[in-house]
Amino acid sequence: MPRHYFTVDVEEYFQVSAFEGIVPRAKWETLESRVWRGMETLLELVQRHDAKATFFTLGWIADRHPDLVRAIADAGHEVASHGWDHTRVTQQNEHEFRESIRRSKQVLEDLTGHEVVGFRAPSFSIVPGREWALDILVEEGYRYDSSLFPVRRPGYGYAKGGRDPYWVATRSGRLREYPPATLRAFGYNLPAGGGAYLRIFPYQLVQSALADSERRGVSATLYIHP
Repeated sequence: MPRHYFTVDVEEYFQVSAFEGIVPRAKWETLESRVWRGMETLLELVQRHDAKATFFTLGWIADRHPDLVRAIADAGHEVASHGWDHTRVTQQNEHEFRESIRRSKQVLEDLTGHEVVGFRAPSFSIVPGREWALDILVEEGYRYDSSLFPVRRPGYGYAKGGRDPYWVATRSGRLREYPPATLRAFGYNLPAGGGAYLRIFPYQLVQSALADSERRGVSATLYIHP
């Protein structure tokens, strides 16, 4: 039976894209930080269950909470990049995106002593028309991505992408893609990988998605936030 991928997007509660019109970045420094509180619980839980996870971490978080990043790495988990400040790819040009992933990669590597090879775009915002981001990821030394959510919905989604891990050919080289878990039903890919869907949809949907992946002999990718 395949083992599934458990991943965490390490960010503050006020950094989610849904708050962009309510909490401007200029006010972030004035708000209470709660990321340690959630992360302590998560790190305790994965240790209790003898599990390992990938933590897609914002450079902004690493810059302000270096001990948190070191704690993740010291516990044997993978630290990957979530960009610098949760700016969606759809709001960046190529130069801005390159600077974001380069800067976050550097600070995470400096803190952990390990190469950072994975990336997940904030709000899964590598959408059709933004494939240039995959080229830049390869050029900047990343070897895998987890941003192409194979669903149709406002704001994000890469409906033509695969449901299972696959290789993406870019002009700069190949990149391994790990899409969030979905369940194929009624002619659609239903999002079952995590985040708000874990709270909104019946847990049976998640269980069915995992069981479907297991029947096909592939690993599913799950994600949550602290």
